[in-house]
Amino acid sequence: MRILGLETSCDDTSAAVVEDGRVRSSIVSSQTALHAPYRGVVPELAARAHLDDLMPAVARALKDAGPGRIDAVAYTLGPGLMGPLLIGKVAAQTLARLRGVPAVGVNHLEGHVLAAELEHALRWPAMALVVSGGHTDLVLAKAPGRYRVLGRTRDDAAGEAYDKVARMLGLGYPGGPEIDKRAARGDPGAVAFPRPTMPGTWDFSFSGLKTAVFYLLKGRKPAGRELNDLCASFQEAVAETLVDKTVAAARGHGARDIVLGGGVAANSRLRALMAERGSRAGFAVRLPARALCTDNAAMIAHAAWRRLRCPGARARRWERASCDPALSLRSWI
Repeated sequence: MRILGLETSCDDTSAAVVEDGRVRSSIVSSQTALHAPYRGVVPELAARAHLDDLMPAVARALKDAGPGRIDAVAYTLGPGLMGPLLIGKVAAQTLARLRGVPAVGVNHLEGHVLAAELEHALRWPAMALVVSGGHTDLVLAKAPGRYRVLGRTRDDAAGEAYDKVARMLGLGYPGGPEIDKRAARGDPGAVAFPRPTMPGTWDFSFSGLKTAVFYLLKGRKPAGRELNDLCASFQEAVAETLVDKTVAAARGHGARDIVLGGGVAANSRLRALMAERGSRAGFAVRLPARALCTDNAAMIAHAAWRRLRCPGARARRWERASCDPALSLRSWI
């Protein structure tokens, strides 16, 4: 089964073709340079850029995939920015109608959970950490299509915290790669930042950590070695918080694998620490390639392929006929 996927939830325009769980082509057009002057995504500008970039991305994805019939067109149903989501949905439904195939709406976060499956055979149940600029969700994936959200961020997501701390430090946008690059040259033990564990819950909160950085910087403009140490210490606090809670949840819920997904899953320290502590605790840690961490249409197409293979699910109305009611978009928001 060959599926064309479209991803337009935020500021990356992507089209991909996935056939029976294998990526045949993947095109991603980044809008980072467009939004960098504003240090954040401007929804109206993002929507206009999607209008310009989506169909060329689709044409290239189909060409790169080679000849073959498209059996369905998948698109991101949500969560995301309203304008960009509508553009992807209308484009997908139009392409599906022209080709006489189903249009399949996919939960963006389910795509991140299943992204690692494009490279690894996952064992269920799995504990998935979806961590990005807008989400920090801890999800028990009992099987494809059967999910239970255990915890989520109560304020800033991890990616938002990175962007805001980077702004305080005078670094560029997006903040994650900038801090990660400097942290590699710093001492993670230089500053004793708090680890916001949120005892008694599986939730996360990074606003206090962000505030700790703010107060530390009062009247100071760190540079050179001091700046690198501060980045490394902040990053270590975020990574340890995410990893320790994920490993504890995996133990407590009988998971077999630990899965990472989302843009922050490309962070070098988070990947290394999750692999180290997860393996030490006896789990297989499945890390998607960095290209599959950020928003991409391959994961959307793969999730749709999983949906179409699910017994009893109807492609055109999957949100009403899913394998499990917990898959509905409402349960993720």
